[in-house]
Amino acid sequence: MPASEFRKKAAVFVIFAGILVLLLVVVMPLFQDRLDAYVIKEFGITVTTSGQLIPRSGDAAPPLMTQTWISLSYNLVRIITILLWMALIISVVRFVGFAIVSRIRGSQSEVSSLIKTVLSIIIYIVSFFIIFQTQYPDVPLAPLFTGSTILGIVVGLALQDTLGNLFAGIALQADQPFQVGDVVTMMNLQSGVVESVSWRGVKIRTFQNKLLVISNAVMGKEMIEVAPKDNLNARLIYFSTIYVDSPSRIIQLLRDAARQVENVSSKIRPVVRIRNLGADGVEWEIKYWAEDYSKYPDTDALIRQRIWYVFSRERIDFAYPTRTVHIAEKKEEATLVEYVNTVSEKLQQVPLFVPLEEEELERLAKASTTRIYAPGEAIVRRGQEGNSMFVIVRGSVKVQIPENDYQKTINTLKSNDFFGEMSLLTGQPRTANVIAEEETEVIQIKKTGIRPLFEANPALMTSICSIIAERRELLVLSKDSQEESLDETASGVLSSLRKFFGFR
Repeated sequence: MPASEFRKKAAVFVIFAGILVLLLVVVMPLFQDRLDAYVIKEFGITVTTSGQLIPRSGDAAPPLMTQTWISLSYNLVRIITILLWMALIISVVRFVGFAIVSRIRGSQSEVSSLIKTVLSIIIYIVSFFIIFQTQYPDVPLAPLFTGSTILGIVVGLALQDTLGNLFAGIALQADQPFQVGDVVTMMNLQSGVVESVSWRGVKIRTFQNKLLVISNAVMGKEMIEVAPKDNLNARLIYFSTIYVDSPSRIIQLLRDAARQVENVSSKIRPVVRIRNLGADGVEWEIKYWAEDYSKYPDTDALIRQRIWYVFSRERIDFAYPTRTVHIAEKKEEATLVEYVNTVSEKLQQVPLFVPLEEEELERLAKASTTRIYAPGEAIVRRGQEGNSMFVIVRGSVKVQIPENDYQKTINTLKSNDFFGEMSLLTGQPRTANVIAEEETEVIQIKKTGIRPLFEANPALMTSICSIIAERRELLVLSKDSQEESLDETASGVLSSLRKFFGFR
């Protein structure tokens, strides 16, 4: 505070206090003496310090009206004396408090102001009771406090919020989580600059130049982010670029651009770094330290502006949401004629169906279906009931039988090979496991599809039985079966085939 202003206030205080002292020391005692002399002379009554009226000995008591006016006059003098003393004490306390606070700078002035207010109230209350007791010594104050307990409770409840704000303000000032000039951000994302802290609440000037007033009780419960005014506080600016541009080039360009922006501290170099590799582009952030954090909205906007101009000059593109749509052409499903022709060509390459005519192959193709199996997937399992056989279109399979607790591979079948014919033609359970070694596509031929061919071409049964007999030798496990002749094996298969299909 300027010295001239302090001297001006000191002069006003001295004049005012001098007048009060003159009234209390000279005027009021003189008036009191004149009043005493007048009352004694006119009415023969002496007034005690407690206000009791005592007539002179031998004189009759004055009328009641006269006694009332005399009591009112003395009470008026006492009240004026109390008021003058209180005015003097208030002026002294306020000037002393003003002198102390004016010598304190920064955040401590807010603390001193709040402490001054609290101490002043206490001094005023104590002084009033002392002065009151000097003017009315016979008035007991203890019963006054005792009898006003209920009134005190009522007043306390009525002032609950006020007292809560007062003590919360004292706690905030003692802890000093923020100071005047700091930028604060609360849980509701309201932010601004602290303008003042009083016993009642905190005033915050938002960045929209609106005044936000929050009570101390609410402020004490709020989660607050504080950016001290005398500290270098960091800010983050986000943007995105496409994946084409060089990261090292972008870092160098934007770092130099950010350092030249006003309010960006030159003590710490700005940081430009990749924040994430996003779906639409490279996500970046610029971290800078503001000299005056309360100006960060303007600084953020200026840095974004500089980014745009740098990108425009250097032909760097900002990223924006993009989607690449690939239109897949739907495969045309093969017609029935095309499917029959394709399957017929495959079946014609199988030695088992060489004797068939073209018309018979087409009939068999119509009754068959195609299946695809994954590598390692079982196509048939040993012991299963089966009524179909398989022709391999592409891929390969391995034929396995159990031997000494492991699966022994006895044969490997590839394109144009077939398997499962024994169960199809004789109705016997599967005699081996057939596992796909790679992705394998097969043609499945069921009993209902091959029966008409046997009815129309009995020679086909004999041909198939001969081929089956040769393949069975690979799966024969007993010595007695191995000594059987090929003709006996083929004869047995033909007999089983006729019996299974119901032929004589």
